[in-house]
Parts: sequence; C-alpha cells; structure tokens
Amino acid sequence: MRRHELSDAEWSRIEPLLGSRSGPPSKRGDRDFINAVIWRVKTGVQWRDLPERFGHWKTVYNRFHRWAQAGRWEAIFKALRLEVDERGSLADASVVRAHQDASGGKGGSEAMLWGVLEEVFQRRFTRSQRRAVSRSTSR
Repeated sequence: MRRHELSDAEWSRIEPLLGSRSGPPSKRGDRDFINAVIWRVKTGVQWRDLPERFGHWKTVYNRFHRWAQAGRWEAIFKALRLEVDERGSLADASVVRAHQDASGGKGGSEAMLWGVLEEVFQRRFTRSQRRAVSRSTSR
C-alpha cells in the first residue's frame, strides 16, 4: 500500500457501497480510481499532474465527474459518515499568533496617515517648463 491510498480495511467498507454500474468494466478497477481521487485531493495537485500509475488523467477526471453528476460520491460519503457525539469534541493544537503591533488600540498618529496619503497621491509627472502663451487677438 502506498501513501494516500486505501488500506484493505478501508476498501472493504467502501466496496459494498459501490453497487453495480452500467457500461464496460474499467481496466484499472474501482479501487485504483478511488485511490487516484484520494491522491489528488490529499496532495492538492491539478488533474493533469496525476501519476501515470492511475491511468490517463482525463479518463480519471471524466469518471470522477460522472460519479459526481450521478450522486455516487454523496451516497458513499453519507454511508461512511461517522457517528458524532452530541458534544462534538474536537482537539486542535494549532497556534496562531498576531504581530505585537496588532494588539488593538487606535493605530498610528494622524501625521503618519497624512504622510501615507501624500505618498499615494503624489503627482507622477513633471510640469512643462513652457510659459503659458496667451492667444493673439489680431487677425
């Protein structure tokens, strides 16, 4: 078993949920197809970057799309849904820290604000050195 692929125990839970399907049988089988989809979801790559061991990427994508349209993925997910206790306990060990300057308060002086505004809205061209010429009134 490779990384990001179904174990035998996981496959034994999913296989009965697949039921019968119409059309010619797949050359690679349902397990390889589901492994390809799992691999793509877990790695986050584009469909075109699927390894060749799963077959041609377009074939895998087309089959994935057909299953999605037919509601097969939804049925599989509903059947495999875990029983959740009413408390819904969740353990998360992630830590998010903000920069020390992001600790609240009113943020910066008004002089700093005007300095930023002047920088943003300064002219991006130089004026012409020609004098303003008045129109002649003689004809």
